[in-house]
Amino acid sequence: MAVVVTGAAGLVGGNLVRALLARELLSRELFARGRPVRALVHRDRRALEGLDVEIVEGDVRDPASLRRAFDRAETVYHVAAYISLSMRDWPLLEPVNVIGTRNVVEACLHCRVRRLIHFGSIHALVQEPLDVPVDESRPLVESRHYPPYDRSKAAGEREVRRGIERGLDAVIVNPTGMIGPYDFRPSHFGQVLLALGHGRLPALVTGGFDWVDVRDVVAGAMRAEERAPAGARYLLSGHWASLRELAGLVAEVTGAPIPRLVFPMWMARVGVPFGTRFTRLDGEHPLYTSVSLRALRSNRRVSHRRATRDLDYRPRPLRETLADTFRWFAETGRLAHPLALRSPEAV
Repeated sequence: MAVVVTGAAGLVGGNLVRALLARELLSRELFARGRPVRALVHRDRRALEGLDVEIVEGDVRDPASLRRAFDRAETVYHVAAYISLSMRDWPLLEPVNVIGTRNVVEACLHCRVRRLIHFGSIHALVQEPLDVPVDESRPLVESRHYPPYDRSKAAGEREVRRGIERGLDAVIVNPTGMIGPYDFRPSHFGQVLLALGHGRLPALVTGGFDWVDVRDVVAGAMRAEERAPAGARYLLSGHWASLRELAGLVAEVTGAPIPRLVFPMWMARVGVPFGTRFTRLDGEHPLYTSVSLRALRSNRRVSHRRATRDLDYRPRPLRETLADTFRWFAETGRLAHPLALRSPEAV
């Protein structure tokens, strides 16, 4: 029986596959048994090169490919998702995050998968009231007032809930903003960190977010597979930090300068239509959009108390995450000046 990871080539998938391989290797050494790890990929395979993993080409939009990938699978980790910071991307989000999740649920039921671990998002949950910590009791967003990505992740979670009602053994994890090593593409937050590390981010805003190490999220999800009751939901959060604080930690780790300009949120919101061309991370996608600025004004307190109680979930310090991430960026040539990275002893 195999363990399958959808979206295996992304930041979460790449870290999850490595953690699963390490766990299964230990299992074989201790108990002479283990499960092969099967990675469902669409196109990009860089995160999986050199790993002892079975690669299956497929697409969550293609039910037949999912049934092939889930054949004789014991557990499926559904990570694949389309991420967007635009208010106009519902036509791109719905086929992957909603219908794709529906297809995963149907394939799990068809193949009699023992357990599904679904990666949702903190964005799927209502953030208000902002003066009350967000926990697992928060409802899913629904109104069109919310960004399309938020609504798509909420709709995907509802698809999993419908599967649970039909007998599917599933657990949902909702991480906050994930950063960490093995970010090959890189992710949106990875691009933000690289822009800071290269001193290419011209300005910050006064908002912030809850940042979490992707390796801690992966560990929490794996413990959820082992320990969580069917139908449970867990928030996997880390530490809230403003963009200014994040830039300060990056400066400590890399020696990069901290951007001098810090705009108040109201000014950033007014300037979005005019300023996006000055803050493009990869020449195409802007850092500051109406969606990203909304996220930077979201609830500062996201409770992982339930995950700590049930899963022994304990997120590491943010500075440690940044040090490890930039060390990986340097080792893989993603920093323009890798010698600027301070030694492991210094960080």
